[in-house]
Amino acid sequence: MSLLSLDRLTVRRGGRAAVDGVSLTVNPGECIGLIGPNGAGKTTLMRAALGLLPATGHSSLAAMPRAARARTAAWMPQSRDIAWPVTVETVVALGRLPQMPRHGRLRPADRAAVEAALARMELTGLRDRIATRLSGGEQARVLIARALAQDTPLLMADEPIAGLDPAHQIATMQVFAGLAREGRAVIVSLHDLGLAARHCSRLLLMQDGRLVADAPPDRVLAPANVEKVFGITAFYGSTPQGPVFQPIEVVR
Repeated sequence: MSLLSLDRLTVRRGGRAAVDGVSLTVNPGECIGLIGPNGAGKTTLMRAALGLLPATGHSSLAAMPRAARARTAAWMPQSRDIAWPVTVETVVALGRLPQMPRHGRLRPADRAAVEAALARMELTGLRDRIATRLSGGEQARVLIARALAQDTPLLMADEPIAGLDPAHQIATMQVFAGLAREGRAVIVSLHDLGLAARHCSRLLLMQDGRLVADAPPDRVLAPANVEKVFGITAFYGSTPQGPVFQPIEVVR
């Protein structure tokens, strides 16, 4: 059973299609990288799929009641604001709200989900720190952990590794790939095509609001696609450690 189905999803802004007739299906076990240049429509696509923007066409998530949607998909937007000076553990525990009874307390299962999320994002040692006093990269990891604590079948994250140091970028992508191996699904937008090639099982390539390629990384990152959409040449190769993608030069 699919976790997300889009049929000709379209978002219009100022007389133009910011997302233009996108159709796709997301199944359990997939780690999907959403890629494309700035302004391609990646964020708009995810927000419309979640029912956060007016759109035509169909999204299976947007059609759900809000409570059911929150139990199906966790959402991490680009904004990294933590508004209140509360502990890291408290922020992460907020991810459990969709799974808890109204006005309920954290149950053992909720606490276990919070502990797992803290451990996955290497935040256990920071659990009692005030989240607003952390570095920007640390705050980003806290918000990823909050989404993980929601423990949904689908996780959607918009540029979650932006601003992280290289070790935590790799570790975060490994976490996402691990969720897919556990039978969940992840859609993550990102600009690092090397990490997308190494950790995603499928890539969605967008250009001018349209989905122009949907396939495994080696096919999506073919030289013709890379030159046409990104205006660059690149090296793509297979190694014992996995695929390697390296941009080389601008061609336009």
